[in-house]
Amino acid sequence: MRAPLAVYTDLDDGDDPTPGMELLRANGFEVDYAQSRDPDVLAAAARNAEALLVGYAPVDDALLERLPKLRVISLLSNGSDNVDVEAASRRGVWVATVGPVASEEVATHAWALTLALIRRLPFFMRSGVEHPWDARPAEAPRRLSDLVVGILGLGSIGRRYAEFARGAARRVVAVERPGAAVVPGVDGVPYAELLAVSDVLAVFLPLTDDTRGLLDAAAFAQMPRGSHVVNVSRGAVVDADALLAAVESGQLAGAALDVFTQEPLPASHPLLAHPRVFTTPHVGFLSDKTDAEYVRRQADAVVSWRTNGRPNRAINEVRP
Repeated sequence: MRAPLAVYTDLDDGDDPTPGMELLRANGFEVDYAQSRDPDVLAAAARNAEALLVGYAPVDDALLERLPKLRVISLLSNGSDNVDVEAASRRGVWVATVGPVASEEVATHAWALTLALIRRLPFFMRSGVEHPWDARPAEAPRRLSDLVVGILGLGSIGRRYAEFARGAARRVVAVERPGAAVVPGVDGVPYAELLAVSDVLAVFLPLTDDTRGLLDAAAFAQMPRGSHVVNVSRGAVVDADALLAAVESGQLAGAALDVFTQEPLPASHPLLAHPRVFTTPHVGFLSDKTDAEYVRRQADAVVSWRTNGRPNRAINEVRP
């Protein structure tokens, strides 16, 4: 009897799939690595696969149609916007994520970006290079204890970020959710009020039909003039053109982004060159612990599916 086939689609440069592959092989899987996001390549490599281990490759209904033996998709992130989960469910395919592996890292990265914005670090880091050593920005850094920090998305990452913010800011607010657990030091407010009072708006939302383009020109116009936006969730939650326009007009004093609609950003992209936009290359999750843990948990979900009939951290339901 042939061993079930598990196929990796793609990984980031530097990610080592070896621990995951070893775990799968130790549990009776044959393992292959397509090293591609191209649907034709994936359809050929995984036509007999029961498990697909996905990095950033899009997995839509058309690709699922070409993978008739597939039974489980395991993702290398806690997000699932690159997979048509509804189509997978309809076809009897489980979808699992790695869960909140890097909540501490992403929250810490977001707080570091927040402090960099408030303290105008992008300006001062260019002192003596792009402008004189003793030059000062047009607007001086604001006192953090005078500011209101707003949080969009109060999941495991947003809650960690709130722990940093509540000890430093004047007030911390988040969108009020009926029935949601109270977070100490965070005031629940309606969405419109969140925008109206947030001097810093930190975004920790998944990408869904409801959140795509949520922060647009109308949203930025409702924020206090001279406020800041930090996004470490998904790039498409923020309208990049509207963000740039808001920064240019002074409605936003600055923005810090770790995620983008297109990754990597081309070198000519205006976000990279703007002096009041601080960018990092989608590394909020990164630490000396997370890379190996992401790969291990991705494989673990597939092993648990084979062992128990349901993957760990499944985000959908499949009929037996």
